[in-house]
Amino acid sequence: MLATSIFAPVHTLEPFWNWRHRYTSEEDERSPFVGREHSEFEFTHAVYDHAIHPQWDEFGSATLYMKMLFVDYDEGYAIIEFIGEWNDLLGNDIMFLKRDVVEPLMAHGIGKFILVGENVLNFHASDDEYYNEWFEETADADGWIALLNFREHVRDDLRAANIDQYFLLGGHLDQMDWRTFEPEDLFEKVEGYVMKRLGA
Repeated sequence: MLATSIFAPVHTLEPFWNWRHRYTSEEDERSPFVGREHSEFEFTHAVYDHAIHPQWDEFGSATLYMKMLFVDYDEGYAIIEFIGEWNDLLGNDIMFLKRDVVEPLMAHGIGKFILVGENVLNFHASDDEYYNEWFEETADADGWIALLNFREHVRDDLRAANIDQYFLLGGHLDQMDWRTFEPEDLFEKVEGYVMKRLGA
């Protein structure tokens, strides 16, 4: 359960909006969220009993929500922001993410994923089947999955479950002021770190 004191202002946390003049997932015909409509006034989604801003997208999880901030099909990458509790143990969130979001994107050539997790407040592990599958499929496509600004205790929980092996995280990726970049500049910077890590 999430602490109320942490989640008190959660309804005010909007997905990053500075790139919306360049990309919106609800207008992207290749997006899993094409045609999705959002209210500016009705708070219909919640994490437990804490309402969240209506601009966040539901994808099957009861406690984790997301926003596809930018997708570049030519360069093959997606930048996705999350909010809530990532719960594979009770909700199998990774299954919904992999099947309903990642796979449709990969079908359109996306192989590099930047996951922004500063608003992911907890992680609860189950098995690693979907993580391994995702990792292998991105590797086959010369891709990768980078975690950006996930909280320290969440990273610790990923490591404790041995799931961190499927992601690139840590170092500069934990302390990046990503909102100051244009999406292609952020991708270039993250990919530079990734290539150094992979020894390319």
